[in-house]
This record gives sequence, structure tokens and C-alpha cells, in this order.
Amino acid sequence: MKTNLANLMSIVVEEERKFSSYGYELKEYAYNTSTQELDGTVNIIEDYKQDFEKQFEEYKNTQAKITKIKATIYEKNNSFKLPDGRTIQEAIVDNTNLRKMKTLYNYLVSQKSTKKRVTEVNNSYFECKTVNFDINKIKEEYEALEKKIQDTDFEISKLNSIEFDVEI
Repeated sequence: MKTNLANLMSIVVEEERKFSSYGYELKEYAYNTSTQELDGTVNIIEDYKQDFEKQFEEYKNTQAKITKIKATIYEKNNSFKLPDGRTIQEAIVDNTNLRKMKTLYNYLVSQKSTKKRVTEVNNSYFECKTVNFDINKIKEEYEALEKKIQDTDFEISKLNSIEFDVEI
């Protein structure tokens, strides 16, 4: 089958949904219901044996399919390379860390110097808190991080659309 990484990721999401659904249905099919008369006669009310066996096979097959697709995704993520030489997996890890850095930079940019009057019984003074870094430099670095993340995301998306053959 000819596909790409974006399509495989969509297939995995759908297969994981089915896997979860099969697990839920298996719990429902785990028991048969019957009545037993005092004379020993058994009347089957609900017989889920065949349903259970069928769902259990689907459950196991779906798990195997998910494993195979994810293995293919991981293999491609570690073999497809961005123009800068990083693999998709390396770029994903880098972007995750850059996004964490961006959160801190965003916090730093919002900081302001403060001056607050403190009055005690015999004393009065100002408590001054002064930002000890260059906010403009942090803003520039923040924008550079944002651009690097966007560029990397774009390169990853281009690689995710490369078609290849796979058996699933």
C-alpha cells in the first residue's frame, strides 16, 4: 500500500479507537446468562460465546496492526531527515524542548520592575525589585525560537507527506 506518515498517524488513531471499543465489548461478552430451574433444567438467555471469540480475535489483530503501524512510523521518523540533517524524531524532541523554553521566555517578557512602600512601626522604606535581564533581548530570542519551531514544523510536515510503500 502506498501511503505517507500523516496517513499512518490517522490510521493509528482510528485503530486505537477500535481497540478500545473491542476491549469494552469484550467485557460485555465475557459472561453468558442462563437460568436454572430447581429440577436442574438450564435455559440459556444470552449466549455470547461466539461474539466473545470473534471480538477477542479482532482485539488481538487490532493490537498487532497498531504495533506494526507504529513501528513503521518510528522507523520512518528515525530515517527521514530534515535539510539540516536531523531526523524527524530528533526534530520533534527539539521542538518539544523549544516550546518549553518558549513558555519560560513568555513569562520573563511579562515581568516588570516594581517599587513598593513598606511601613513598619519605626521605619518606612521602598522595597525595589528590578528586572536583572534585558527584556528586549529575551523578546528577540523568543521570536527566534518561534521562527525555528515554525520552520521545523513545516519541514516535518513536508517529510510527513512523502509517500512510501508499506504492508499493514
